[in-house]
Amino acid sequence: MSMAELEHDIAAQASVDLVTIAQAVHYFDLPNFYRQVKWILKSPNGVIAAWCYTRPEVNDNFDSVFLKFYNIDAGPYWHPARKLVDDKYKGINFPFEPVDGFDHTGPFEFKLERLMSLEEFFTYLRSWSAYQTAREKGIELLRDDVREEFKRAWTEDGIDHKVVKFPVHLRVGKVGNLAKTV
Repeated sequence: MSMAELEHDIAAQASVDLVTIAQAVHYFDLPNFYRQVKWILKSPNGVIAAWCYTRPEVNDNFDSVFLKFYNIDAGPYWHPARKLVDDKYKGINFPFEPVDGFDHTGPFEFKLERLMSLEEFFTYLRSWSAYQTAREKGIELLRDDVREEFKRAWTEDGIDHKVVKFPVHLRVGKVGNLAKTV
């Protein structure tokens, strides 16, 4: 979007306190996006926060089955930009100043937890872009044999619902005096 469209459709220059991006900045044209963020954020304390979540964690046995699925079965169907997520946004260009109280912009890590059944976990897997890409190519990643392997690992302890941990990696910064260079 042009700067005129940004101002017309989103907000005026230096009028926004916070810009957030969840699980998507790795797909953006970052130089253009950051130029627009610096233009729209209030200087010097307007904040940008970009985060992603990486591979979920259940337990050692299940995670080993999951990693094989993630890397081998789904691997060819991930967009190349997914590597930035797997790298926990460490390698993403993030030209902002640390927010007050910190000496860096991250990534900061924390974990979200959710109690899930195996079917709910399968629903989560079906939401992946890699799963959707494979389906568009006529490939079902959750074949019967794969689902059975997951089921064996999930139910080995006899507990139907598991706590699934989703590691989240946050980059956060403020525009600072950077806005003046736009």
